[in-house]
Amino acid sequence: VQLQASGGGLVQAGGSLRLSCAASGRAFSRYAMGWFRQPPGKEREFVAAIRWSGENTYYADSVKDRFTISRDNAKNTVYLQMNSLKPEDAGLYWCAADRNARAIIYEYWGQGTLVTVSS
Repeated sequence: VQLQASGGGLVQAGGSLRLSCAASGRAFSRYAMGWFRQPPGKEREFVAAIRWSGENTYYADSVKDRFTISRDNAKNTVYLQMNSLKPEDAGLYWCAADRNARAIIYEYWGQGTLVTVSS
């Protein structure tokens, strides 16, 4: 699975961004998809995940009720809608794929897309 993330940019606190991750290669619909981020000076952390069917989603506590992960298997794309952004949401965001949405380490990774939130 090859993954290409996009949609990062500069946004003011309180604003919104939507990240996209386009997948190619092996059957995208068979994989759970996740978003991870690495804030400046911090370790990479889990943000959100969605099972292959889209029926189950998982979120880090810090983004619950503000971020929404979704997928369109027909377009081989997963999205991360980010609302009410805070300065602490800034960082490099990656999409990743694995057969297990709750995997500790995902198998396939795309390149990161940078999110900057100004206060």
